[in-house]
Amino acid sequence: MATVDLVMPKMGESIMEATILKWHKQPGDHVKMDETVLEIATDKVDTEVPSTAEGIIEQILYNVNDVVPVGSVIAKIKTEVEGTVSHRPTGQSGKQQAGSNRYQETVQENSGYDRGEVETVSHSNEASNVKPQTSNGNGRFYSPLVLNIAASEGVSMSELENIPGTGNEGRVTKKDILQYVSQRRVSGYKQKSNREEVMVVPMNRVEQANDQPITTYSGNVEIIEMDRMRKLIAEHMVRSKQTSAHVTSFTEADVTNIVMWREKVKKEFEKREGTKITFTPLFIETVVHCIKKFPLINSSVEGDRILVKKDINIGMATALPNGNLIVPIIKNADQLNLVGLTKQVNGLADNARNGKLRPDDTQGGTFTLTNVGTFGSLMGTPIINQPQVAILAVGAIKKRPVVVETPHGDSIAIRHMMYLSLSYDHRIIDGSLGATFLTSVANELENFNQNRDF
Repeated sequence: MATVDLVMPKMGESIMEATILKWHKQPGDHVKMDETVLEIATDKVDTEVPSTAEGIIEQILYNVNDVVPVGSVIAKIKTEVEGTVSHRPTGQSGKQQAGSNRYQETVQENSGYDRGEVETVSHSNEASNVKPQTSNGNGRFYSPLVLNIAASEGVSMSELENIPGTGNEGRVTKKDILQYVSQRRVSGYKQKSNREEVMVVPMNRVEQANDQPITTYSGNVEIIEMDRMRKLIAEHMVRSKQTSAHVTSFTEADVTNIVMWREKVKKEFEKREGTKITFTPLFIETVVHCIKKFPLINSSVEGDRILVKKDINIGMATALPNGNLIVPIIKNADQLNLVGLTKQVNGLADNARNGKLRPDDTQGGTFTLTNVGTFGSLMGTPIINQPQVAILAVGAIKKRPVVVETPHGDSIAIRHMMYLSLSYDHRIIDGSLGATFLTSVANELENFNQNRDF
């Protein structure tokens, strides 16, 4: 009999941990190769973890709702094969093993704490004398990421010592320090000089001590707890506003040619390709053409460096049935024709609504398109999807009387009009570039060739 370790898989460059949502198997259950053992959730997507061997579940090392680092052993499977196949010592629990032989730490240098490209540092304790965490001299250890955030936010060591940790052995995690900083801002805390030590009791401790909530409500109020994804979306949006200097430019486009062309070809397109053609792939095709003209739009900021992305990976904001939002990515969109874009758009949208997205489907985006017109909005001011530097919103297509210029004079005609808005990071995208890119997108939409094939 051999024992095989089932480890938490790595699901993207920026994902270093995942939350266990549900165990499909329990100790003593038989499991087949590639059969689902558990469901997990990251800040990007929910997914299933399959078994890497066939056998009997011998031990489960983490519980539901535990946050588990990537690479940690989460379960042990006993197989019929002779010998022992174990990646970790069996005398420790999963939580102990997670920090004993190897550790992974996300190092982030800017104050956003959520760069698109993060550096993963892996060390073996047997081959290196570098300690995975830094001690404060009182026996409590802090990761480099936590210390970096504390330094950036002006959190003193005495404050760190009073932050309750939710990590292994009471360690302060990234989530703990960010929550403390947020609560400190809300409570109106002002940092005093370094000569005076300040003892700060986090708000959650005050609430527990008083055994009553700080906020009281009057009238007929329904209180709804945010679900996990809504909390992540909220955190991501607030962090984006804190990271990027948002500016939004607006324009409008006459998309009559596109509307007429789609109406003419949609039946034949569906019959020949087996999928419906919407406006979204047409918009993405136009955006890709314009990004090639203005490559700085397809970039990110890392400290004082600008990273211009050579790959064009377009994210499309997709609404889920529960009202939450997710952004699946069309990889290498510049290498796809209209049929390929249409199939990618429809496939990713269906998978998003049915909870079948893979972790990789939400990774690596370089520019985002959001169609606020789907819900009837004429225009919007979208928030940049970090670490990108721009996001385009397209509004509802409406028939309006407009002035049409012709060689024979001006006339008033009924046209299909649409507003476009581009939010961009003013740290590196000036108004001239943002407006020029947006105008280029509008011009391409207006000059769409009605005689083209698909």
